[in-house]
Amino acid sequence: MANLDYLDEPPAEDRITDYDRAHFKTYLRLLDADAEGANWKEAIEIILGIDPNQNEAHALHVHSSHLARARWMTEHGYRHLMDGDPR
Repeated sequence: MANLDYLDEPPAEDRITDYDRAHFKTYLRLLDADAEGANWKEAIEIILGIDPNQNEAHALHVHSSHLARARWMTEHGYRHLMDGDPR
């Protein structure tokens, strides 16, 4: 069963979105799991509540896209937080 709290892909805007704000914790958990070398299937199931056995391609896409957005936050998005940018 898919977790309806998550989009297939986070918005790919060049600013922090409401979706990003709602999922900061998820992004941090994904980054931690990746840094620890966790299996992506375990991460997607534990962190996002998506069963990778039901549709592996979809689960991998959701995991990859959210991990990529989490990385964007560490490289670019944090600047918006540091500047106090409300966007």
